[in-house]
Amino acid sequence: MLGIGAIIGTGIFVLTGEAAAGTEHALGAGPALTISFVITGLACLFAALCYAEFASMIPVSGSAYTYSYSSFGEIFAWIIGWDLVLEYAVGNVAVAIGWSGYFKNLLDGFGLHLPGYLSAATGTTMVQLPSGIWTPLTPAVETTYAQVLGTLPTETALLNLPALLITLAISGLLYVGIQESARVNAVLVILKLVLVSLFLYYGLPHFAPATHWEPFAPNGWKGIMSGAALVFFAYVGFDAVSTTSEEAKRPQRDLPIAMIGALVVCTLLYIAVAAVLTGMAPLSVLANEKPVAEALISVGETNIALLIAIGVTLTMPTVLLVMQLGQIRIIYTMSRDGLLSDKLSRVNARFATPTFATVVVGLFVAVLAATVDISVAAELTNIGTLFAFVLVAIGIWILRVRRPDAPRKFRTPAYQLVCSLCVIICLGLMLSLPWVTWVRFLAWMGLGVVVYFLYGVRHSNLKRPEIL
Repeated sequence: MLGIGAIIGTGIFVLTGEAAAGTEHALGAGPALTISFVITGLACLFAALCYAEFASMIPVSGSAYTYSYSSFGEIFAWIIGWDLVLEYAVGNVAVAIGWSGYFKNLLDGFGLHLPGYLSAATGTTMVQLPSGIWTPLTPAVETTYAQVLGTLPTETALLNLPALLITLAISGLLYVGIQESARVNAVLVILKLVLVSLFLYYGLPHFAPATHWEPFAPNGWKGIMSGAALVFFAYVGFDAVSTTSEEAKRPQRDLPIAMIGALVVCTLLYIAVAAVLTGMAPLSVLANEKPVAEALISVGETNIALLIAIGVTLTMPTVLLVMQLGQIRIIYTMSRDGLLSDKLSRVNARFATPTFATVVVGLFVAVLAATVDISVAAELTNIGTLFAFVLVAIGIWILRVRRPDAPRKFRTPAYQLVCSLCVIICLGLMLSLPWVTWVRFLAWMGLGVVVYFLYGVRHSNLKRPEIL
């Protein structure tokens, strides 16, 4: 449930539109988005097999950070841990922004319009449509309302208020406890699967590939790989399951099953949704934060669109919950190793959760969610995740050579082939991301190296052998 709760969310309900139509910095895959999902699904399957072996060997919280500690040593573990901070925190930002788009769509459906200055990332130009709805001034809006655009009110957004509030609410739930969080997640995951089924049921009658699948790959192979790199975000989450190792009853058995099982189920659903979505509406309709709802509206299924908007508004926070849980557990583990302040690994006596870490992460994510753009957040999350997958795959190979006799409840099949394919595909997807994403990623990693040598290396438990 945690795996499916993390995977099915922003990727399927939000990013499918931008991945198909393209963004400011990246080409769109068009209807060939289905191929993009196959590519990313294979990359994640190879990565999941590697994660599963690590999880069966090292049932400790921390995910790729902990695995890198065992494979490469502390400095590389710090680098991957710092990278995971980017993956989970910025990933949560993208999820919160995506949820905000559906929440605003829901309010608009009831005639309640959130002010433009509280509806988007800081600095976004907002325009009020004749219906009273405030929306970002995109090329599609300019084209649609070209004749009256000069008469429509505009204003600059200050912050995305719904994204801010939902992040704070999820942080409050995680503060209270893991069991409460897991119960809420399980109920919402079931509802989420019902929503996907509803979309497929009402979307299939409007599936017209002869109209909307020509051309199938408008930007060729480059567009397919660019789309794959963007929707890779859709799979971020199955690895978050590995951060809950210390809270699982039988981690060496259950974690491999959870990661691989959730990944297979979600990949099949993603391919089906991508095919129907691109086959029922033109790409111009899909280039927004709520492509599933907009596609249904464009074919006259307004009531179902509203129902799905309500459902997504209720269920998408499961992604926030699992990814924020993963972020907190990674910071907790890094703090326990002495690489971050010990306050971050203190567990509350009443709630049995690292409450200080929960508050810090919640505030950090909330501020970013209120101020940045979704495409920036998604691209940064993707490159961080891909980098983590590359190191995990290399780590499995290293441990098979260095510690071939170590106990393994699960063994990656044909590990040399699987690890190699994982590294090759993930590096290929990383190279498909815009150059500006690489600049931001390298800047973040450079900051991490500075933090390590200013604080981590001096406070590390490796410098204090008496506590090891």
